Amino acid sequence: MLYPQKLTSKKSDTLIRIFIGISVVIAIVLVIINKITTPDLHWAALVNAGMIYAWVTVIYAIHKHTNIAAHVMLQTIGVSCLTVYIDYKLGFQGWSFDISIPIMVIIANITMLVLTIISHKKFLRYAIYQLIICAFSLGTLFWVYEGIVHQKTLSYIASSISLINFIVTLCLCAKDVKEEIIRKFHL
Repeated sequence: MLYPQKLTSKKSDTLIRIFIGISVVIAIVLVIINKITTPDLHWAALVNAGMIYAWVTVIYAIHKHTNIAAHVMLQTIGVSCLTVYIDYKLGFQGWSFDISIPIMVIIANITMLVLTIISHKKFLRYAIYQLIICAFSLGTLFWVYEGIVHQKTLSYIASSISLINFIVTLCLCAKDVKEEIIRKFHL
């Protein structure tokens, strides 16, 4: 039986460069088509932003020592930035702050809770990322008080879920955290 050849690191890097090159050509062609057909509507910028986001995600995911919690955090921040950009390019209706970011925060918190329940022994690896997601979700409350957010319900729900998730995680992992502190500081 013949098995397919394993891709070496050098071959995979070459393939990635080729595909990125193709993506750059596609991006340039899209900008040209956009300028010729609909110069008033900048849809090529939206497509190219999505393509850049996809490549950042792919390159990040290829790294072998990626912490899944870091990946969740970066995806949350990346998709949130992408939706704000799309909202801005479409005339800024505010849906990115009202709907998109709170939903991303809710999904990130549910994902972090599932990760904590499934592998609570690795909580310390996830803790800093969970804190960042919690701080990011508190940013939604800041946007409410600054008047950026008009539909406040999702922002309140996202912040509440984030706070509850953090408390539940601490309760589930308090013993592990205590043991780790004792071990690290020789108490």
